[in-house]
Amino acid sequence: MNKILGLIILLVAGITAQAQDIYGEATYFSKAAIDKSFLEGNRDINPEQRKRIEENLKKASEKTFVLKFNRSESVWIEEVALAAPSQGRGGWGNFMGSAMGGEKYKDITSNTFTEQRDMMGKTFLIKDDLPVLDWQITGETRQIGNYTAIKATAVKKNDALDMSAFRRRRGNDNEKKKEEDGETSLTDMIEKDENTTVTAWFTPQIPVQHGPAEYGGLPGLILELNANNTTMLCTKIALNPDSRSDIEPATKGEEIKLEEYNTTFQQKMEEMAQRFRGRGGRGRN
Repeated sequence: MNKILGLIILLVAGITAQAQDIYGEATYFSKAAIDKSFLEGNRDINPEQRKRIEENLKKASEKTFVLKFNRSESVWIEEVALAAPSQGRGGWGNFMGSAMGGEKYKDITSNTFTEQRDMMGKTFLIKDDLPVLDWQITGETRQIGNYTAIKATAVKKNDALDMSAFRRRRGNDNEKKKEEDGETSLTDMIEKDENTTVTAWFTPQIPVQHGPAEYGGLPGLILELNANNTTMLCTKIALNPDSRSDIEPATKGEEIKLEEYNTTFQQKMEEMAQRFRGRGGRGRN
């Protein structure tokens, strides 16, 4: 009973604060669990190569983002450290990073988002509706930093390019041989869950309906979110600082809907995979 009463007080306090002006910057640490099964039993990879691959996977799976927000708008930005010239990700890494990353602007008044991405030297401006989740708010609470957070869950349809929803397909011996011989397509090698259960912890003490990445729609800022194999945890919050950034969408690029962009991206990935398989085949002859 006391827990429910405390929950009601928090929600009412958040609603009361809605009339106040607010601007904030929240820093999130994102970590994804990576499927490294392809390294097991691979005799073509020596211990030194394996260590280097695991280090690169760790770097790719751990990222820092900043969410800048006001009452109705937000922008989600990845903090990218400058790498030495010799530490570049290479063609495939650059393609994946620029084609799937970018600043994401969200407007909860119109329930839309705008995101700029680059693919094969071309800039796209994705404009589409934000996903609407049927959040189920539970009575469970916990402390995250200085804030009391409330648990909520929802079932989300996975985006076609949500890498955290993909995993290496566990095939039989015939399928493994086809993969070794370069006869499989990219879709033969991986599989994806259609839906995932999302768990969010939000605080009405910061009464905005924002959250990391594309998530939001709860009566308070999302401080932690778990979806598929990825956890995004807020590690620092600055509310109403003296210095404020403009929150506005990118404007450069060819406008495109998310579904159309995903289709184009998947086609380019398959083309690149075929070229790599072709090179490998010639190398064995």
